[in-house]
Amino acid sequence: MTVQTPQAATVRQSYSGPAKWLHWIMATLILVGITAGIAMKNFVPEGPLQSSLYANHEAIGFLVLVLVTVRILVRLWLGAPRPAPGLTRFERIASISVHHLLYLLMVALPIGGWLALSAYGNHISVFGLFEVPALIGRDEKLSETLFKLHGIGGLFAAALVVAHIGGGLMHLIIKRDGVFQRMWP
Repeated sequence: MTVQTPQAATVRQSYSGPAKWLHWIMATLILVGITAGIAMKNFVPEGPLQSSLYANHEAIGFLVLVLVTVRILVRLWLGAPRPAPGLTRFERIASISVHHLLYLLMVALPIGGWLALSAYGNHISVFGLFEVPALIGRDEKLSETLFKLHGIGGLFAAALVVAHIGGGLMHLIIKRDGVFQRMWP
């Protein structure tokens, strides 16, 4: 269901200011979160640095979940532009698919990580400001499964982010068709 407001009723040529800023803030958080997730699992030995990466990864994930909720509400309230008219059929399908999958993962990955931590018996500390309560009780076997799914989802998200960035750069550098500028603040 789409909320009809005076702002959303007009056809936009670019994204709203709040949508643009949320996009770039979340892009930064997601890139940092993915990088921290890959580093903490594969390159950083156990110790204070790894613990810090885990804590920041968890806090960033929670922040992404909050911001994607705000972002969805902003999109419903202020609307979004239609796909650019110069896109090929493939580009339109790819763009819509990647965007929908990214939105799905911006919700599913933080919730999945939160569930995994809860089942492991840990909580999320949001940058030391407050703690987020567990969603479910302790279940070590379930936590292992959820962490594996979270890791696979994170790698899939990383691949989608690379595709999204690649598409944006293609429109900016090669096609020069104004598509990139629709999201630039």
